[in-house]
Amino acid sequence: MSVVVEQISTDPARRDVAWLHQSLQSAIALEHSTLPLYLSAMFSLEVQNYPTYNAIRSVVMEEMVHMAIAANMLAAIGGSPRIKDLDPGYPCVGLPGGAEPDLHIGLAQLSRRQIQNFMRLEAPLFLLPDKYRKEGYPTIGRLYTAIKEAIVANAPAVRKSFAAGGPANQVGDNIGFTTITAAGGDPVDQLDQAIDEILVQGEGSTSGTIQAGPEYENEESHYGKFAELWYGTRYQEPNPPVTLSRKTEPEFFKGSRVTWPVVVNTLAVPSDGYARVLARDPNGVAVTRDLEAFDAVYTRIMAELDTMWNGPAETLWPTFGEAVKDMTDLRVLSCFNILRYHVPAPIVAELPRLYPDEYPFLSEYTDLDKPVFYGPRFRNQAAPGA
Repeated sequence: MSVVVEQISTDPARRDVAWLHQSLQSAIALEHSTLPLYLSAMFSLEVQNYPTYNAIRSVVMEEMVHMAIAANMLAAIGGSPRIKDLDPGYPCVGLPGGAEPDLHIGLAQLSRRQIQNFMRLEAPLFLLPDKYRKEGYPTIGRLYTAIKEAIVANAPAVRKSFAAGGPANQVGDNIGFTTITAAGGDPVDQLDQAIDEILVQGEGSTSGTIQAGPEYENEESHYGKFAELWYGTRYQEPNPPVTLSRKTEPEFFKGSRVTWPVVVNTLAVPSDGYARVLARDPNGVAVTRDLEAFDAVYTRIMAELDTMWNGPAETLWPTFGEAVKDMTDLRVLSCFNILRYHVPAPIVAELPRLYPDEYPFLSEYTDLDKPVFYGPRFRNQAAPGA
């Protein structure tokens, strides 16, 4: 049984503060796991602007915030967020810990198939197919709901853990890193509100809408933003009003047109990080150099984030500044270096033989009838087994 499945299926009476520590670490890993997926799609856009780019970028920014909020929640009750060695291990079936086990997903360009995956990750419970609504089914939202219930059930112990403090920092800034502090009042209420923020921005504000609500300037939820890309039109409330459901959802996307962007046809990243392709590419040394440069910056960012929470408080802000700078470097290294390298056509023709087990995935997320390019592989060099 996977970690997240075990955490969700744990009897509520046994969900104590130690369980909260473990489950919040799972939440951090899950929030992080969405970032390489969304960034790979965003970086594949030929023009780094326009509505599609801005929509994906806004989701990426909020996922970073959600990861930070989960880390702050864990730090607030005496835990230490573990970030530096996180690695989803794409491509894979399901997300870290076994969440969303129906999804076979990996790093790939923006496509309608990939948007379907993104919508599945961000879908509110009421829009999921019946088979995914079962009480023990391990969705991201289900994990947060279990955490929220455990915080309330263990309120006295949570307050005691908060009062005792812990080794990790609270990290907050002006892009929404919600902090849990003594000045904020009852820590149980603060933790509860923090989870609501994550769920509202991801799935939607209530069980019947996919909007984030007035407290978040009525922006679309992550699900709503991806749905606009899927339908190619803006969200618009039907008139006369109808109840939102899986059946009626198309009626809510009949606003102005959202033009499909120009996408660089990147080869979906196989489990070996292109090793078999690079070994046959006459330009493999140069491509490897840029892939490894990207991976080194990504690895450094993970270490910097870990240090922000677990390092000396006085170095928090300088470290944050370095992390932000390195995040910009990821875009440059990807869009202006890696995505400019062609995968030679003879090697593309060899893919069925080179990757017999992964070829269905590669062919589904890459147009192999057109020129193919490399994409970023987000390899954390500090992860176990890297």
